[in-house]
Amino acid sequence: MRICIYGAGAIGGFLGAKLAAAGAEVSLVARGPHLAAMQARGLRLIEAGREATLPVRAAADPAELGPQDAVIVALKAHSAPAAAPAMRALFHQGTTVVWAVNGLPWWYFHRHGGPHEGRRIAAVDPGGVLWEGIGPERVLGCVVYPAVEVAEPGVVRHVEGNRFSLGEPSGEKSERAERLAGALAAAGLRAPVRPRIRDEIWVKLWGNLSFNPISALTHATLDILCTDPGTRAVARAMMREAQAIAEGLGVRFPVDVERRIDGGAAVGAHRTSMLQDLLAGRPMEIDALVTAVQELGRLTGTPTPTIDIVLALVRQRARVAGLYPG
Repeated sequence: MRICIYGAGAIGGFLGAKLAAAGAEVSLVARGPHLAAMQARGLRLIEAGREATLPVRAAADPAELGPQDAVIVALKAHSAPAAAPAMRALFHQGTTVVWAVNGLPWWYFHRHGGPHEGRRIAAVDPGGVLWEGIGPERVLGCVVYPAVEVAEPGVVRHVEGNRFSLGEPSGEKSERAERLAGALAAAGLRAPVRPRIRDEIWVKLWGNLSFNPISALTHATLDILCTDPGTRAVARAMMREAQAIAEGLGVRFPVDVERRIDGGAAVGAHRTSMLQDLLAGRPMEIDALVTAVQELGRLTGTPTPTIDIVLALVRQRARVAGLYPG
């Protein structure tokens, strides 16, 4: 099975290193100093106090890598539409695209059923670039749980977690899902195939929707924003609005709001990815994590007053920093 990791940053680099260590035929699409380091010295993985350097095939141009059986997309959500045209060089007729990207996915309403079947989400796929360029029929859903960081160019450090939940948009247990799950399991990763992948997408999004923009606005770490009465109340209100949207679309939440917030507090003094991006001067995943939820609120007629306020504030924060268009 030929597997390409498209976007070999922290999560993508971790996946590539684990697959390479297991002897899989894996390649990586990356850029900048990270790519140069991998090409020159290989990809170094630091995990559980051990280090290993893996020789990997890495390129900036996916056309150099040829058609793949699976393409695991691990980009930031806002980078994905621009990458779609080049990504097509990796496809053959049966290529599976595993969408390991934070936030509401552009394919969400593919094989969803009901009145919104085939609906496109403008916040994450403006102009339908991903829908038309990749095709939702190729997609296998994925929810990413590990915490990983790029310690320096060419070096990824695994912090915790090894689960990558997979699921067909239709809910079926397909041969392609089982095959990919087997490849990830052979690399020492947990890859359960879920019949209701959208439920897991929303449970993870619950935290990202609320914790990320609140932390970007306040610079508070998770332990503080989840325990301070004021910021906890804001997060709770955003999550309840999102829950109403999701349940209206048939999603089931296995935990309640308070337990989900307590889970965030238990992570400790952690800076969310949105705060990290803001401090580093990188674009933040505002649209995939927050705007898309607001869009589904409008679509379903569900009020989102707290989400609307926080979204307006974090957009303005990003504009002041020169990190958001308009």
